[in-house]
Amino acid sequence: MGAGHAGLAASRFLTDRSIDHVVLERGEVANSWRRERWDSLRLLTPNWQSGLPGLPYDGPDPDGYLTMGEVVELVERFAAVTRAPVRTGTAVTSVRRTDAGYHVTTGQGELRCRTVVIASGACNRPTVPPFHDAVPPEVEQLTPFDYRGPAKLAEGGVLVVGASATGVQLAAELQRSGRPVTLSVGEHTRLPRLYRGHDVLWWMDASGVWDQRYDEIDDLTRARRLPSPQLVGAPDRATLDLNALTDLGVQLVGRWAAVRDGTALFSGGLRNVFSLADLKLERLLDTFDEWARTSGAEAGPPERFAPTRVPASSRLQLDLRRGEIRTIVWATGFRPSYDWLDVPVVDAKGRLDHDGGVVASPGLYALGLPVLRRRKSTFIHGIEDDAREVIDHLAGHLG
Repeated sequence: MGAGHAGLAASRFLTDRSIDHVVLERGEVANSWRRERWDSLRLLTPNWQSGLPGLPYDGPDPDGYLTMGEVVELVERFAAVTRAPVRTGTAVTSVRRTDAGYHVTTGQGELRCRTVVIASGACNRPTVPPFHDAVPPEVEQLTPFDYRGPAKLAEGGVLVVGASATGVQLAAELQRSGRPVTLSVGEHTRLPRLYRGHDVLWWMDASGVWDQRYDEIDDLTRARRLPSPQLVGAPDRATLDLNALTDLGVQLVGRWAAVRDGTALFSGGLRNVFSLADLKLERLLDTFDEWARTSGAEAGPPERFAPTRVPASSRLQLDLRRGEIRTIVWATGFRPSYDWLDVPVVDAKGRLDHDGGVVASPGLYALGLPVLRRRKSTFIHGIEDDAREVIDHLAGHLG
């Protein structure tokens, strides 16, 4: 279920094992990349990591970052090369257990199967806090699914909520467009784009951080909920952290806690939030440095980065009725949607009950979720190992 890179990788390994299957897709191949991304977005990972099973990157710019159009072309090419049996325009409305496996209902008819692989993605729905209903109606509210570019927004100030990859990228783009931007900052993961002469994701890969398995992580629930790193796939390979945003003129405020009488209330304690992110960055760089020392990796000398600068004064409230803010962009994360899944494997918070992609119902599997089997699970280059192992388990179940 799902003809993105995860579903197509599953199809590739099912074909290799001569297991009869079909790939159901509600829209087109690579549908979410086509319909649910803003115009300027590029992948966070360098092109040399943009390979799929049997289809490594072979373009002219291994250190660049794919645009959304190029990602769509990559996924389409993968579907064609693997001859995946995709049925587009086939939305699944129900999956339920039967004695022989599963009964799948779609807008195009019904299917019976012994196994199901859920590869519909981790970002089906944007998450927005309940108090968004209390925002005055004259302020337009958008999620990253709605946002396409600055030109589509009303003139005036923008409040971007969330300081992970999406939030910092949109804040920078909007500030450069001439709109005054306020960024509400909560927990975040700070990373430089380059470290010691290599892309920081080269270090994640080479040092083994990306390959850490889910069963080796002490707090797996927390690892699966960590915010995406503050990175942007820009051609100039620039670092986009909070210091860079401050230099652009973005105003930083604390986590948005509530709305009272049309006024946004922000938490204090930015210094502590910044210090925690800086500390986690230092520990990660220490890991890279230790690996470089013991492996003899060719790299420049160790580096350290200036602490995140705390604003001299940070606003604790913002009256949304005065016209200072015309638009709010909720960059507060995403979640999967399992409304169609009529099997009791989803908890009260909407999380799928699975062990490394093996769902708690015989014959039901998942791919493409955060830290599914490894820390790199949600990235394009991370799907190959996960898909191979999950399909191995599926084949054993059929056997």
